[in-house]
Amino acid sequence: MPETEQKHKSRKIGDLFSDYKTNSNIEDAEIARMNLLKKIKTLEIEMQAKEYIEIKEIWYFEKFLRQRFQFEQVHIKIKYAEGVRKKPIADEWENIVCLMAHKYPLMKPLLLLKSQIEVTENQINVYMKIQGADFLKARKLDRELESVIENIFGKKYIVNIEERINAEEVLKQKEKAKQVQQKAIENVMREAMEAQRMAAEKQAQNSGENMQNNHQQQSHQNPSAQNYEQYPASEMPPIPEGVYNDADYAMPTDADMGYIPEMPENEEPSNIIFGKPSRAKETLFKIKDITSNDSRVTIEGRIVSCECKETKTGKGMLIFEIYDGTGIMNCKAFAKDITEGNEVSEKIQSAKAIKVTGKSGMDAYAGDLTVMANIIIEISDEGMPQLPEEDTSSPLILGNSMNISDPLVKITDLNAESGNVCIDGEILGMEDKETKTGKVILSINIYDGTSTMTCKAFLPGKNAKNIVKRLGKTKAVKLAGRAQMDAFSNELTIMANTIVESTPLPKTTREDKAEVKRVELHMHTKMSAMDAMTSATDLIKRAMSWGMKSIAITDHGVVQAFPEAYHLLGRDNPDMKVIYGVEAYLVPDKEKSVKNPRGQVLNDATYCVLDLETTGISITTEKITEVGIMKVKNGEVIDEFEIFVNPEKPIPQRVVEVTNITDEMVKDAETIDKVFPKILEFVGDSIIVAHNASFDVGFLKHNAKLLGYEFNNTYIDTLPLAKDLFPDLKKYKLGKIADSLGIEVDVAHRALADVDTTVKVFNVMLKKLKDKGINTVDEIDSATKDPEAQKEEFKKQRSYHAIILAKNYVGLRNLYKLVSISHLNYFYKNPRILKSIYKKYSEGLILGSACEAGELYQAIELGKSDEEIENIARDYDYLEIQPIGNNEFLVRNGVVPDREYLKDINRKIVELGEKLGKLVVATCDVHFMDPQDEIYRRILEAGQGYKDADEQAPLYLRTTEEMLKEFEYLGEEKAYEVVVTNTNKVSDMCDRIDPISPEKCPPHIPGCEEDIKNIAYKKAHELYGDPLPEIVQTRLDKELNSIISNGYSVMYIIAQRLVWKSNEDGYIVGSRGSVGSSLVAFMTGITEVNSLQPHYRCPKCKYSEFDDYGVGNGFDLPDKDCPKCGTKMAKDGMDIPFETFLGFNGDKEPDIDLNFSGEYQAKAHKYTEVIFGKGTTFKAGTVGTVADKTAFGYVKKYFEERNIPVSQAEATRLAVGCTGIKRTTGQHPGGIIVVPKGREIYEFTPVQHPADDPNSDIITTHFDYHSIDQNLLKLDILGHDDPTVIRMLQDITKVDPTKVPLDDKATMSLFCSTESLGVTPEQIRSKVGSFGVPEFGTKFVRGMLVDTKPTTFDELIRISGLSHGTDVWLNNAATLIEDGTVTLKEAICCRDDIMIYLIKKGLDPNKSFKIMEAVRKGKVAKGKEPKWEEYKAMMREHDVPEWYIGSCEKIKYMFPKAHAAAYVTNAFRIAWFKVHIPKAYYSAFFSIRAADNFDAASMILGKEKVKNKMKEIDMKGNTATKKEQDMYAVLELVLEMYERGIKFLPIDLYKSHYKNFLVEDEGIRPPFSSIAGFGPIAAKSLYEAAKSGEEFMSIDEVRLAAKLGDSTVDLLREFGVFEGMQESNQISLFG
Repeated sequence: MPETEQKHKSRKIGDLFSDYKTNSNIEDAEIARMNLLKKIKTLEIEMQAKEYIEIKEIWYFEKFLRQRFQFEQVHIKIKYAEGVRKKPIADEWENIVCLMAHKYPLMKPLLLLKSQIEVTENQINVYMKIQGADFLKARKLDRELESVIENIFGKKYIVNIEERINAEEVLKQKEKAKQVQQKAIENVMREAMEAQRMAAEKQAQNSGENMQNNHQQQSHQNPSAQNYEQYPASEMPPIPEGVYNDADYAMPTDADMGYIPEMPENEEPSNIIFGKPSRAKETLFKIKDITSNDSRVTIEGRIVSCECKETKTGKGMLIFEIYDGTGIMNCKAFAKDITEGNEVSEKIQSAKAIKVTGKSGMDAYAGDLTVMANIIIEISDEGMPQLPEEDTSSPLILGNSMNISDPLVKITDLNAESGNVCIDGEILGMEDKETKTGKVILSINIYDGTSTMTCKAFLPGKNAKNIVKRLGKTKAVKLAGRAQMDAFSNELTIMANTIVESTPLPKTTREDKAEVKRVELHMHTKMSAMDAMTSATDLIKRAMSWGMKSIAITDHGVVQAFPEAYHLLGRDNPDMKVIYGVEAYLVPDKEKSVKNPRGQVLNDATYCVLDLETTGISITTEKITEVGIMKVKNGEVIDEFEIFVNPEKPIPQRVVEVTNITDEMVKDAETIDKVFPKILEFVGDSIIVAHNASFDVGFLKHNAKLLGYEFNNTYIDTLPLAKDLFPDLKKYKLGKIADSLGIEVDVAHRALADVDTTVKVFNVMLKKLKDKGINTVDEIDSATKDPEAQKEEFKKQRSYHAIILAKNYVGLRNLYKLVSISHLNYFYKNPRILKSIYKKYSEGLILGSACEAGELYQAIELGKSDEEIENIARDYDYLEIQPIGNNEFLVRNGVVPDREYLKDINRKIVELGEKLGKLVVATCDVHFMDPQDEIYRRILEAGQGYKDADEQAPLYLRTTEEMLKEFEYLGEEKAYEVVVTNTNKVSDMCDRIDPISPEKCPPHIPGCEEDIKNIAYKKAHELYGDPLPEIVQTRLDKELNSIISNGYSVMYIIAQRLVWKSNEDGYIVGSRGSVGSSLVAFMTGITEVNSLQPHYRCPKCKYSEFDDYGVGNGFDLPDKDCPKCGTKMAKDGMDIPFETFLGFNGDKEPDIDLNFSGEYQAKAHKYTEVIFGKGTTFKAGTVGTVADKTAFGYVKKYFEERNIPVSQAEATRLAVGCTGIKRTTGQHPGGIIVVPKGREIYEFTPVQHPADDPNSDIITTHFDYHSIDQNLLKLDILGHDDPTVIRMLQDITKVDPTKVPLDDKATMSLFCSTESLGVTPEQIRSKVGSFGVPEFGTKFVRGMLVDTKPTTFDELIRISGLSHGTDVWLNNAATLIEDGTVTLKEAICCRDDIMIYLIKKGLDPNKSFKIMEAVRKGKVAKGKEPKWEEYKAMMREHDVPEWYIGSCEKIKYMFPKAHAAAYVTNAFRIAWFKVHIPKAYYSAFFSIRAADNFDAASMILGKEKVKNKMKEIDMKGNTATKKEQDMYAVLELVLEMYERGIKFLPIDLYKSHYKNFLVEDEGIRPPFSSIAGFGPIAAKSLYEAAKSGEEFMSIDEVRLAAKLGDSTVDLLREFGVFEGMQESNQISLFG
């Protein structure tokens, strides 16, 4: 609500309000500031006074203003001049109370007249002689008093209200109150009877008499209805009587205070819950109709919520809500104590419905309309509407009433002074958080068409979930509450008390009503990097909704939107044909340096080196202002020509700033018709030379044509010639070239000055040409190329936009080749396509001339000759024109004179098409969907630094009618031709094609089916004997049948070969994902996870036992000897179903992920080429897009730069429109895409370098790998630290890590205590010893270990699953375990748990699998599983408990058990080394996992140094940097190492490694790289120098041998590395 502020020059009240008559000194006070709050009719005044103003005078002036201007409230604040003596507050107390009585009648301040006050330095104690302190404080009267006193006296006091009354006085006041009440009742009844009698007697009297009688009756009933002007100005008006009778001076009545009246037992009805029944007539209200002015009301309804709280005085405060179908009403009542209050609360909650009678009014504490109940009766619920959460037919979602009286305002009109308001808009998002008190804070973002704001509401805990659920299904709401500043966010918000469902904002969607639709042939999607705002999906859907049958996708240089379009439409969609294309960056192969050569000999020729100055760049619209020519022969200037030319038009200021030529300088010069003959005469048949000669010669040719002269001289352009002769230069402006050659440049930028520079440069060029053996002009272009320069030539050519469309599958493959070549070989700022390469692969393709950045438009714009323009146009299959607004920037920038000129360019293109027989099509150059979407592109471009970002062209998708209207200047017939007829003709040239191969094309390895079977059974027989146990045989048969029949054998064989190769090279491999669910994967060595149930097997005689042992993992079985041969039996089996991997029907796409050592990953990638052959494997490409946070940053930056305030909610709304836009490309960290032999990658996708890095030797798929992984095999060959750590441990200890016992008790104790480390929890600041153990070392997981105290391997797997899931542990399993609802074993920890549990409960296995999949993907938690209600019903039928269903509903992501098992296996091995061979463990950890965060200065110099550093980081709290937080984790492990008695040895020049920590007898030797600031290259160089030969004699010798800088040497000196070594080898002869 807008705030109108009037800041006046300080003026006296007597002058400003001349009609206010008073003898008081207030008329001399001056108004300093007035603030008018229109919507709530409130005036705020700040005045300055030099004398003290009596309080009664303040009241009179406030009253005058209220009556004079019809204000609801007037608030006056006085600032007294320094030294003004004010009356003491104690002396003015009665006047203050009187002022309050008139100002806040609802607060009943008259109670304060029965009080005494005590004023201290900063506090006012009010001691009341009557009861009612709680009553007053509950209505915040103490706060109101503080405000009034501060406004009058200019000082802030704390007002404290207390009761000082004895029991005898209480009884007296109660008795007096009863007498007053009884007297009031008798008066009312007597007056009512008298009124009836008078009415009967005077029924025949006229209406005037009746009006008089009514007035008399009203005066009798309300003696306070008087005009205050009757009182002398010297006296304060008395407190009004009537509603404020004698009782107001006494204690509040029982009804007022909410106390339970005492009742005779024989009068209490059986259904009364609270209070005493009344004989007074009840008026039953609907909740929606109640206002704060209704006084006594009666309502009926169902109980929504009820609670009882104890007040500070010991009373029981009942707070409850009831619902009657029209709204929810807050009600309160006060019981004598908390015990009685709880009894009443229980009765209310057990009642089906209640009737409440009491007084309605605004609750000052809750800020809401409340009924203060004095009677509560239980009634029948028959016919009562259901509660809001059950009765969704009611639009009311929150609050008391659907009838909102607050004014409806627009968000953009709101401010902090708007008061109570209502807004109506769409819900864009919401968040709910539970407070410690159980209430829920709802934050909801509302968009009303003008802006977005966050509104808040406090929801009662009981109903919060239902309200949030209801809002989640509601599109729009009407929301009422108070506008105010949110102290937390420091933004304007509305604290809502009412939310009602409303109708969403009407969408004004454009429609295409043309009978025949046009085809858009130039359209960009979000894949046009940082340029276009709308997805292919949305654009295609809009075109289809308009009835269009075809549309083209033509992103800038890329085709990454093709998969999205294909997946949207599928194959052969009859309703829409997508034309697949690209807006390419087309580049001429070579720009010729010589035009019109005639065999002239370079040494003999005469050259005219010239330069023109003009009014602009367009040859056709701009004019020459100066000509400068130097005639050169044999390198010498033999003549000069310089002349101004009158352009007969003003010279633009921007041109003046460049050329320094003004209108004044040329006004008396000859015009071009006079000058041109002189130019021709001077030049004769000389060879013209100019820098960027096409510009200068173009102007001369154009003027020659206009004037009827021939001008066809040979000319040499030094710009392309410089690119040939000086290939190393980055830029080729004339000044840059001259600088590189050491030629001094005249910066005057006048014609002859530039010519002089050109002459000097050209003379150098002629010498270089001669040195190359070039003698004639004709030889220049054929022989100047340097072989290396030819490779870089494309970078120096100007690129032009061109549209390439695929007509058929041949064209699609060629398009993919062109895109690949442009990215791999010709990427310079953009992927460039040479014209010659386009021609080579042009079969099946159509070439269009594109937009203003196209070669054809540029040629016309620059005024090139008709011959040149026609030659350019002949290269294109169709020509393109666009709406005038698209190119209006040319007018703004002064390139063309006006919009009409832009129309002329389009007309010329149309004429050109007619002349050459080429189709001309009208396109939109779409970059966003609708006109209003330009804001998103504006924000994005501003974020990239575009100065004209706010001048957006109308690049939206237009309807057929809009385009016909746009081009009506061409004539109706021609407009229809270019808009409709020709676009459809181009569309008809293109077949329906699929950009993604529909077939699945896995690579084939001959005999892989038999191989996988043989390998699996061979291993099975080695472990379990022959014949196999039935359980093993059945499982293998089932898996192999599913794997082979679905064509997955090749995946297994590939994975098997990669793992075996890695193992052969000494690196173990960890599996990821659910592949560990497969027993075949275990038998082929792909995973170490044995998915069979827990069992024993004898390694000697192959005997096995598969029984139900009641454990979840084989490693948790007790030791047992073989009953047949006595050998200690092996324990194994993780109990994981195969179906997790492939589903019950074998139709789930498998995904084999493998964790190789980070050191070995590159070798594994290379090995795929050995398996499949060179040229068949490519890195999986990714497309990086603008993320939410980045987009939000762009939005905030946009508004901040323009000093426009924007709310977080509005910024969030706008950010949504800026997300998902392509930023860059990359590669999957381990993904390899395999193309089958005999197939080309171009059948599936183009290829490129990641991030378009031309220096990279990596080639990735152009399409994001997700879009093609259904067609081509993707291998996940990932790098991981664990295998590297294990390899290093093996190298140090010579212990085979695969032989580490996974049931080791000492290692297991590490996860629930510190005992096995030999330290106390206090020593290492942790109750568990898992620091540095993968999966279990973080603070979060250590907390889980403390909470769960695991003692089994199965529990470790469960904890791993919980820690990797999202919303699986926190607010889910953690709470259930803490509450005792479940144990760790019973909680949902991994995705497999769900399927296994549901099958055991009797659900269909396939349904159980589908429920698991829906839950683990988060579809249930996000409300995106359409069958969830059906699944819930099914689960309940099978006695699945509610806690289990509720837990499922929270989960957003779940870990597979096989993945957790594989991780825990390696983690346990590493933990074993930590317990049993600690020095090896710490060395490996610090070398590999802590390398980036190890700081020798803080860590190797002793335990106290470590503790001090930890304390330093602790003190920073949340302000600690990420680097410090990461270092802290290393410090924890270093401290643990010290406490275990292991120490660091000094860094030694000859004993330290460059990167690895080395184990020695006395401790661990840190490497050079552990010193902060000591780079890896320097460390390795020093290490190699120290190992290369004899010991160094001096520090200088070390410096030279290792090539170390001074700072590096200083670091080594600090750590004592050079101790005892002399500085240099020099010997002093003099001692």
